Amino acid sequence: MAGKRKTKVLKPKHDDLAKPSKWRLQHGGFSEPIREADPETGSPVQHRRAVDTLGMMMANGTITPEMQEAGQIFRTLFWSAALDGIATSQLIRLAGATADAMSSRQIDARRRVAEALDALGGHDSPAGSCVWFVVGLEFSVRQWAMRQGWSGRPVHGPVAQGMLVAALGTLASHFRLTPRQRAG
Repeated sequence: MAGKRKTKVLKPKHDDLAKPSKWRLQHGGFSEPIREADPETGSPVQHRRAVDTLGMMMANGTITPEMQEAGQIFRTLFWSAALDGIATSQLIRLAGATADAMSSRQIDARRRVAEALDALGGHDSPAGSCVWFVVGLEFSVRQWAMRQGWSGRPVHGPVAQGMLVAALGTLASHFRLTPRQRAG
């Protein structure tokens, strides 16, 4: 008499949790992982950036190429000004140099960021706050709207996106990417 066959129990394959799942990868690309400190605990964490807000808005037709370019200029100035709060160590140390000294490039970038924020109505204005967090610090529009908002109050998603579109239009004019209209 033949013995009873045991059915093979299949173990589910576990995805590598350090990488995005196959399902998530089909919905868009990711940047390389970014290591930084968790703001709440201070422990090192690794993030993958999946949202390119300006690229998505351009692809959807929400903003013009000039607005996207203005956002990219602001983001580049923001990075050059080192306003993101991430501290880095110097690879080359100069004798007698202090760590607090800023380069002339950083000073110029900070001045230009301040001028752009003034054109938007200041850092505390809705447009200034939105551009600072969404374009400069690369929060998603939804994340800014729910977490930061304007004057500490949450803002609804469509309203937040409208604020960003208006701010990018103002930045495009500020960086002279669009022709200025004459008062007639």
